[in-house]
Amino acid sequence: MGKLFFFTGEAIRAIKRNVAPTTAAVVTTVLTALLLGVLIPVFQTAQSKGEDVRGQLELRTFLYDDATKAETQALQQKLKAIPHVESVTYLNKAAAKKEFMNSDFGKANPDALKQLGGRNPLPANFIIKPDDASNLDSIRAAIQTSGGGTQSNGSGSASQAKYISPIIASVDDRQEDARDIEQVTGALKLILTVITVLLIGASLLLIGNTIRLSIYTRRREIEVMRLVGATRWFIRWPFMIEGVVVGILGGAIAILVLWIGKVTVVDPLSDKFALMNAQDSMSFVALVGCLFIAAILVSAIGSGLTMRRFLKV
Repeated sequence: MGKLFFFTGEAIRAIKRNVAPTTAAVVTTVLTALLLGVLIPVFQTAQSKGEDVRGQLELRTFLYDDATKAETQALQQKLKAIPHVESVTYLNKAAAKKEFMNSDFGKANPDALKQLGGRNPLPANFIIKPDDASNLDSIRAAIQTSGGGTQSNGSGSASQAKYISPIIASVDDRQEDARDIEQVTGALKLILTVITVLLIGASLLLIGNTIRLSIYTRRREIEVMRLVGATRWFIRWPFMIEGVVVGILGGAIAILVLWIGKVTVVDPLSDKFALMNAQDSMSFVALVGCLFIAAILVSAIGSGLTMRRFLKV
């Protein structure tokens, strides 16, 4: 315990002697923690929303209007038997019309169907939910019989695809939506990962430079300590503690700023903007803990790495 007090006292004295570099290191730690505190919830929210959208992807099988009840029931059983199908829901023409009217487009254009003279042009359909969005292709392939497909005939027009039932008019699997989601999510992960690595690297360098200045002013003292037999860790500990103090100060200030931002900005807007409700995927307490530990570790590692060069006598 006595050694701990001694090392801590040495670290505090070093901080007092190097106020300007220490302040720069604290500010760097604050900025790094703040950016990480924003990027982590953004990343998690984007990931969560992406998964939600992927979970909503479905395959629609539209039927001809002259399909009989027996044919419809037989097709439903075939669809349920396809691998990777989680659920199959049947919507008759009336239910399809109701769904359209409850959609965003239907609410914005309530007279869209009235212009057709009361006719219901929407076909009955099956909503097929996959167990995973990546299985949409395999489910579509099972619905579309082998040898079927859309092919051009001699006149340049397309022949109709062949399906497992003659009452199927068309199939819509929203493959473009799935591909767009994969691309956006992948690009976002890559960008946020690169930014995080750059932030941590910059923090290590700046904190290391601060500790290097402190070590340089005491290089003769370190050399004497090494010559009289002081161990490397005995010399290293005060500088490591100095880095930890910098991390604690920087992390505490960053957490205070993030808390103020959460109370004044995020919480009031979370009810209006779903993407602002980032704390649903990660609690603020857990985020604070991660940032505080990260700030301390980055500062301590930066100090420890800098010491290696000066411990060689």
